[in-house]
Amino acid sequence: MGVYATTDPATGEATAEYPEISDSDLDTLIGRSAAAYRSWRTTPLEQRRAVLTRTAEIHRGQAEELAKLLTLEMGKPVAQARGEVELVASIYQHYADHLEEYLADEELGIKGAGTAMVRTEPVGPLVGVMPWNYPYYQVARFAAPNIALGNTIILKHARNCPQSALAIERVLGEAGLPDGVYLNAFISSAQVAAAIADRRVQGVSLTGSEKAGAAVGEVAGRHLKKCVLELGGSDPFIVLDDADIDTAAGAAAVGRLSNGGQACTASKRFIVADSVYDEFLPKFVDAMAGWQLGDPTNPETKLGPLSSVAGVEELDELVQDAVAKGASLLLGGQRPDGPGAYYPATVLAGVTPNMRAFSEELFGPAAVVYRVSSEEEAIELANNSPFGLSSSIFTADMAKAERLARELEVGMVWINSTSKSAPDLPFGGVKGSGFGRELARFGFNEFANKKLVRSPGAR
Repeated sequence: MGVYATTDPATGEATAEYPEISDSDLDTLIGRSAAAYRSWRTTPLEQRRAVLTRTAEIHRGQAEELAKLLTLEMGKPVAQARGEVELVASIYQHYADHLEEYLADEELGIKGAGTAMVRTEPVGPLVGVMPWNYPYYQVARFAAPNIALGNTIILKHARNCPQSALAIERVLGEAGLPDGVYLNAFISSAQVAAAIADRRVQGVSLTGSEKAGAAVGEVAGRHLKKCVLELGGSDPFIVLDDADIDTAAGAAAVGRLSNGGQACTASKRFIVADSVYDEFLPKFVDAMAGWQLGDPTNPETKLGPLSSVAGVEELDELVQDAVAKGASLLLGGQRPDGPGAYYPATVLAGVTPNMRAFSEELFGPAAVVYRVSSEEEAIELANNSPFGLSSSIFTADMAKAERLARELEVGMVWINSTSKSAPDLPFGGVKGSGFGRELARFGFNEFANKKLVRSPGAR
């Protein structure tokens, strides 16, 4: 039987361990979720809103305690960890504030007598499979709208953040969520498949790798279950010839290095117009170099360790493959001595299609910079990726930015900004980045029964 374990990425010290539950215990969990659904789905909106609001309040009131767990389990610098806790609070508050709006019946304009309306109703117990890079935020994107809607949740979190997983369940319980509406489950991949297949479960949401998404999607399809897949990204950051280069260079470093570069929506491929390339590149390298490695418990630290030594090794393999095949290493690229899962800010140029870094996701503080001769080449290179999650365009010409935004094969475009998350903005991608949307009204409706009610009028 496997385990879920906390290992401090800054020191390599193991601090906690939890065993997987048995198959019979999983069956009991699903039964509890199904039983809770029967009552939660009819719980008055005032009561649901109160739980959501209280959840937001608890996150803000316990921000320091919750942030420290993120730093301990995945190495997130504590200042960024506090930001994640605040973002989660805003997500729960958003659904509390918009509950009636999102649940309101939609009357249809129809031909003939009578009326027709679409009601938004829950569907039942759902399985969530969530990653370690944003332990609270990733869960909130899925859990908050579905708790608001009236669904129930069985949540399988990443193996390296069990204490964060338990904290989520605890906070929701303290907020007054009835027993069984949200259940943490320390389960294996095989048990995830069994849970999806269970007739009592009505859907699954996964945020993770393409491999994990394919596995979950296959099981969901085989058993006719709705799924939402939020997968990887290799987001382009396009700098056009009329951009403010100082602003773009600073934003590029932030977009690449926040959360240690361990974000699906991190800027990863920097596509720069030929006429400003020689100005942008040294400024970008200098901005990246300013993010020095440090102790993640220090509030001044911006770049801490990666989540694991395995993550460091995977990133370093991509960097060294590129260098061995002729790419230029302009910054970083060498693992520091000593304990911990540290990797420095790294910049590569001259990456070509025969290098893994051209098409694979760099999940850590390593950037690839490209020079292009035209806007058309910039768009072609940006779209030459198996992924299609988010993107950024830096330019002084808004009409041009909006035109190019239509040509990008992505789910999100940010103009003169890096990708950011907010409760009222939909999140999701296309191609290998998955399908479905989270947050805002879009996330609320992914696991909803849009029930038609047709009344033909008097007979």
